[in-house]
Amino acid sequence: MILTTPFTASGEVDWEDLAREAAFVDGCGAHGIVWPQGSSGVANLTKAERMRGMEVLAAAARGRAATLVLGVQGRDTAEMLEYAERAEALAPDAMIAMPPSGAHALDEYREYFRALARATARPIVVQTSGGARDLAPTVDLIVELASQFPHVAYVKEESQPLVERMKAELTHRPPLKGVFGASLGSGWLYEMRLGLDGVITGMAMYPDLMARIWTLHEQGDADAVRDAYGKFLLMRNLSQQVPGVDLYLLKKRGVFKTTAFRTGGAAAWKVDSIELSPGAIAEVEYRFAALKPYLKVTS
Repeated sequence: MILTTPFTASGEVDWEDLAREAAFVDGCGAHGIVWPQGSSGVANLTKAERMRGMEVLAAAARGRAATLVLGVQGRDTAEMLEYAERAEALAPDAMIAMPPSGAHALDEYREYFRALARATARPIVVQTSGGARDLAPTVDLIVELASQFPHVAYVKEESQPLVERMKAELTHRPPLKGVFGASLGSGWLYEMRLGLDGVITGMAMYPDLMARIWTLHEQGDADAVRDAYGKFLLMRNLSQQVPGVDLYLLKKRGVFKTTAFRTGGAAAWKVDSIELSPGAIAEVEYRFAALKPYLKVTS
């Protein structure tokens, strides 16, 4: 689960809630804690906040079962290496990186991920989105990196043509060791049936549901997986119709104190908060009730 970044009412990062969110995700049975990525609102975080957040989560993850994966992406190789150096000092279980947003060609992606591979011996997840506009790393490049660096063997795939790329990546195991879906779980049912290794996405308001779906999948209970996933999609559909559902649920479930969020970018962010109407809240509660048989924490 990619963690959502919590904020105080004044817009500062709420470090206490970030640690609580990590504990919640772990306690609900999710296999990994990932931060900061797109679902974390990383574009609205300063460098200092990203560095401090990694420290907070490294401390919060000690003694927990969930794998800690720290995000180290940067606009270019130099910036990425600053984050990777800090992450390496904190000894996470793995690192993840988007491609460099300032790149203009695949060769720049190649050198960026090679530099990361040389900076750590820990497992590295290559995220295919978040780089330069209209430039996704090719499947051939991902396989090339995994062949050259055996620890760069994991991919978080969310670039088009999505299913075709996933199918191609699955034919390259080895050298690839893990192919993961993303995209807020929107295609996860099909991806499980294709044989993917899991999902890496920002659904920290549903970690127990997501863990339960995966367990049912591993047990081969296809009917139960379909039922649980269908109920999950009811919530995803509502979040598209009623912005703010995810933050509402993180507060409802006792993880966050506020529904505050940032907009505007790291250098000039503004703070806002979610206020759902009584009708919207009633609809959230109506749909959320269907999830309760799959949840560890039902509030």
